[in-house]
Amino acid sequence: MALKITDACVNCDVCEPVCPNRAISMGPEFYLIDAALCTECVGHHDEPQCVVVCPVECIEPDALHAESHAELERKYRALTQGKDDAA
Repeated sequence: MALKITDACVNCDVCEPVCPNRAISMGPEFYLIDAALCTECVGHHDEPQCVVVCPVECIEPDALHAESHAELERKYRALTQGKDDAA
């Protein structure tokens, strides 16, 4: 399942740079996670890096974008397909 940032976000800027899929960006009031790009770091790390670094614990599962681990793996493969070939 994709993650979301709640309105408890203090805009500390630590989550955006650790996202390997560039799914996190500044929204109108606080940071947002693009569910189409969020894989909960599947394929990159053992746990979501934004959750690891968030000092206010405002990142939680997004029930509106429920995905199984297998679906997150497929999304990861789709997002990274051809990136290694281009290097």
